[in-house]
Amino acid sequence: MGHTVYTPEYAGHGSDSKNTIVTHQQVTQSVVDFIKEKDLHDIILLGHSFGGTVVQKTAEQVPERIRSLVFFDAFVLPDGQSVADQFPAPIQQLFRNLLKASGKNTIMLPFPLFRDVFVNTATLEQAQALFQQAIPEPAGPAFEKLDLKRFYSLELPKSYLYLTENAVLPQAATGWHPGQSSRLGMFR
Repeated sequence: MGHTVYTPEYAGHGSDSKNTIVTHQQVTQSVVDFIKEKDLHDIILLGHSFGGTVVQKTAEQVPERIRSLVFFDAFVLPDGQSVADQFPAPIQQLFRNLLKASGKNTIMLPFPLFRDVFVNTATLEQAQALFQQAIPEPAGPAFEKLDLKRFYSLELPKSYLYLTENAVLPQAATGWHPGQSSRLGMFR
């Protein structure tokens, strides 16, 4: 449709995946640096899942370069909270246990949870193949409580895309919509 799409790589991911001690600020800085290095302006910044928090923090640093923000089944954190805070208590405890067991500051979901939550529409064979390619996720950024006062003072247009079959968060008042989306104030 004539759009140019960029997919910046987060710190602690891709070619940097051996680095498991990363902060949310380093992840965000990866995106900010990418935008500045490419001299991008008038962009539509989209974040999926955890990427919603990166969109929030990136918008604080380069609002003049952004046309609008899009949250795609994404976390929209309230000021002073973390991604981990968005999950029910049993899932928070599971994440803490997985983090502790890893010894590497990472979280790797057990296959049954990975399948049910992330690839629930895939065949068993597809889910197994995807799981074999998955690498542990650096855990630090998910547990960091973020100062989002500046984000909530910005007057950037916002949209929320809600896919009803995405089961990462329970389909309830605390789920993607309206739980996360309602925090945006006025949004499409």
